[in-house]
Amino acid sequence: MPEKQSVTEDKIKEHTPVMQHYLRLKAQHPGLLLFYRMGDFYELFFDDAEKAASLLDIALTTRGQSAGAPIRMAGVPYHAIEQYLARLVKLGESAVICEQIGDPAVSKGPIERAISRIVTPGTLTDAALLDDKRDSLLLALSCLRHSVGLAWLNLASGEFRVCETALEKLAATIERIRPAEIILADSLELSFAPEAALTRAPDWHFDGEAATRELCAHFKTASLAGFGADGLRPAIAAAGALLRYAQATQTRALPHVQALTVERDDTYLGIDTATRRNLELTETLRGQPSPTLFSLLDTCVTSMGSRALRHALHHPLRDPALPAARHAAVAALLDEDARALREVRATLRGFADIERIAGRVALFSARPRDLSSLRDSLFRLAELRVPLTAAPAPLLQELLTELSTPDTALDLLSRAILPEPAALLREGGVIANGHDAELDELRGINDNCGAYLAELETRERKRTGIASLKVEYSRVHGFYIEITHANTARVPDDYRRRQTLKNAERYITPELKIFEDKALSAQERALAREKLLYDAVLTALRDDLPRLQAIARAVAHADLLAAFAEVARARNYCRPEFSAEPGLAIAGGRHPVVENELAGGETFIANDTRLGDPAGGRRLLLITGPNMGGKSTYMRQTALIALMAHVGSFVPASRATLGPLDQIFTRIGAADDLASGRSTFMVEMTESAAILHHATANSLVLMDEVGRGTSTFDGMALAFAICRHLIERNRALTLFATHYYELTLLGNEYPDLANVHLDAIEHGEKIVFLHAVEEGPANQSYGIQVAALAGIPASVVKAAKRQLREFEQRMSINPLQPDLFAAFPDPPVAAASEHPALKRLTAIDPNELTPKQALDALFELKALTR
Repeated sequence: MPEKQSVTEDKIKEHTPVMQHYLRLKAQHPGLLLFYRMGDFYELFFDDAEKAASLLDIALTTRGQSAGAPIRMAGVPYHAIEQYLARLVKLGESAVICEQIGDPAVSKGPIERAISRIVTPGTLTDAALLDDKRDSLLLALSCLRHSVGLAWLNLASGEFRVCETALEKLAATIERIRPAEIILADSLELSFAPEAALTRAPDWHFDGEAATRELCAHFKTASLAGFGADGLRPAIAAAGALLRYAQATQTRALPHVQALTVERDDTYLGIDTATRRNLELTETLRGQPSPTLFSLLDTCVTSMGSRALRHALHHPLRDPALPAARHAAVAALLDEDARALREVRATLRGFADIERIAGRVALFSARPRDLSSLRDSLFRLAELRVPLTAAPAPLLQELLTELSTPDTALDLLSRAILPEPAALLREGGVIANGHDAELDELRGINDNCGAYLAELETRERKRTGIASLKVEYSRVHGFYIEITHANTARVPDDYRRRQTLKNAERYITPELKIFEDKALSAQERALAREKLLYDAVLTALRDDLPRLQAIARAVAHADLLAAFAEVARARNYCRPEFSAEPGLAIAGGRHPVVENELAGGETFIANDTRLGDPAGGRRLLLITGPNMGGKSTYMRQTALIALMAHVGSFVPASRATLGPLDQIFTRIGAADDLASGRSTFMVEMTESAAILHHATANSLVLMDEVGRGTSTFDGMALAFAICRHLIERNRALTLFATHYYELTLLGNEYPDLANVHLDAIEHGEKIVFLHAVEEGPANQSYGIQVAALAGIPASVVKAAKRQLREFEQRMSINPLQPDLFAAFPDPPVAAASEHPALKRLTAIDPNELTPKQALDALFELKALTR
């Protein structure tokens, strides 16, 4: 590989003027790929060219020399830049875009160029670069002792939020927010590896006092008290660094960022990273987008609604007030045979992404068809209000108010933008006729061009007597009169040769030259005028940004509620109820995703769940049963029903009542964490420790097969101790699944523990899982039968059955017989010592036996073990 070329000032001066400019820009953005516009291409040079060629699979070339070394370069066509940027962003890369701002026709020396934008994973606003159904968030964080301040910005919508959390909750908080890019101070190191792209900034960018001044200047306030942000020192420091970074990437102010929202830790149900993964809210355990709870519920008509749904699933509300209001709204949409629901969804199909269009308007990056789509969406607001007017739910009436039409913006867009404008402003054909007299006049010249040329052609044919004479136009040579070589003798004296072809000559006349100057000038002036008028429209729309943002939120919320109603109607979900009494009661609960994935003809077996009661009992359900019997599904469905209720959705059950909840924890499944050097068992114990430290009496806890990753007695002892701790100390509402059947004996010790099981029956050599939850403990595991179902060779299955019988005979223990384990957790050997075979064996002195006596004793012992 060629040596890397330095960009020190001394080296820069050795290059050509163009390369000097490039290298100076590159020195300002050393960690980013610099796309440098040169004619119809964006070029990359030196190390950037090699990197881009590898990432984008484009050709790497060497061309010419600068400062005595060959110039490595790679390029992409200017019209395809967005698709290449999209690929880079998905790879976590950032890029700087340098545009030509000078006119090549009048420039003397190198054409003037300047940075137009910086594209990073967290600062995307262009529709081509964004995922329609996922927010792209930029987050910054700052630490102060054991407290961490976080600030995050959705640049596409202008939503700006801050919060503070304890250091041990940082990973869970970042997982909840799910940023695309994180800004960190140079001196700050994280103890975990987030999935987001990491960007470093100087420590002084996180200065708290400077951040307060910059934020107050941006919001035009004397202090941040009005936002409730006083005293949030690390959060404000992070917000200041984030605002500085975002403004730098956009090379302009951010007028659509108009408020700072402070989030509190107790606003949402606590859900840690492991729980989000185990419940498969928005991606499967294998990282796939479906089947998940999001993919099931996402019947949203608009992309704004889909993003609102994704956000809601990761932010279930602890206070039941808003979820209950959503339940009432969903019920109202389903009234009268769901007529309102059908009308709302039909109207929403005509809505564009108002939220992101408003963001591009603020950043002056909105394209013509953004504005025409915005106009059409605003026009449909009146139609959307009709079905909501008759709906009695208070939340829908609130949305009705927010969906009022902004008449000023709609009038401007209707007058200024053509019904179907061109895709790009530079193509013209964007501003409506009649909006501007000067533009209409310039367009008139262009529109009359064809008629003039036809009239001139007729006149010149008559004057010259050449019937084949043509008057035409080309983009390269302009207007011309074309005459074949056979007729050149009849060319008038005022014709001037412009171009010679194989079979014809092309000429220009003084009259045609005058018209050409006028027509081409009119076209250029019309495009310049359209650009001026278009910018004026964007400027005027900035005054309506708060209204547009409010409308976008209301449309998204309406779409979210309609999606909840549509799924509830199609899948027979019920309206959950909230209660002030502790506990959780679900009748006929079903796992929403598993039920949806069942093959045709299969029916999901619904089950009841009852945890907690007014007297404070039944805090823990100990779940036993065979592998594949449905224990994990039963546990997960309980958590998902609780989460869906707190999101505002109807739930897959015939009835559901939920008491106060503050957190949901899961310890389900396990995988090693090789990157952190943690074994499967270590991961399991770490997750269990988090639950034991943080679960409260209002927490819902799911524990699946705790202790399985180590030796039998170690695992069983840990399972006993953890189970006792959850009952005695945490008092959490707990579902505890286990294959350690000895744990069922705790039901004799703790009235708060109830044994339930999922059963199976054997039919010949086959096993049938019943999937129904019944009271009481299971009587066997059916592990060997499940192994046979999995395809374990028959010889191995047969050997396993034989080995199992030997174990059972040797131990001679019924693991569910209470008196055998009264002294547990001491090893259960006392009962075994009373076995007749052991008594006889103890009485034998091998030193006194003859060979014949020893053989007889062996047969005797064998008989005693049968």
